[in-house]
Amino acid sequence: MSESAEATSPAADAPGRGGHGAPPEYRERLWASWWTWPLPLVMAGLLAAEVHMGYPGVRAWLPYVVLLPIAVAVPLWLGRTKIEVTGGELWVGDAHLPLRFVDEVELVPAEEKRRALGPDLDPAAFVVHRPWAPKAVRIWLDDENDPTPYWVVSTRRPEQLAAALRR
Repeated sequence: MSESAEATSPAADAPGRGGHGAPPEYRERLWASWWTWPLPLVMAGLLAAEVHMGYPGVRAWLPYVVLLPIAVAVPLWLGRTKIEVTGGELWVGDAHLPLRFVDEVELVPAEEKRRALGPDLDPAAFVVHRPWAPKAVRIWLDDENDPTPYWVVSTRRPEQLAAALRR
């Protein structure tokens, strides 16, 4: 894998810690939307209530203590992805792409995102898809040593991300 799509250890080169000291040109966190929260909470509550009805004492309330925090942690974990343009690099989670390899930036509207991630998707592409982020950006690469033709990244603010990548 070439330098353009390599993932490094989070401790050494985490977003914002690249040693550049400059403020990020673009930063976004893909938090899980509100509609991802009720289902895990309802499921955890129903499962805990089912165990509660069958056992007295500690075993009655223990499922609530264990399952409800897990139900809160799942959407938080799903929303941990950061997108950041800083120090001449695009960071998406732990993967980074030096901006010198960015050839073209294409906005993918919500109505075209399904097609871009389905029939039109190159199997060698790097994809970070989050269903609660309605739009995406396709970043075409210009690196003959990298087999990855482009990145597709879900975002809530594609225009701002594209502008930061084009600078």
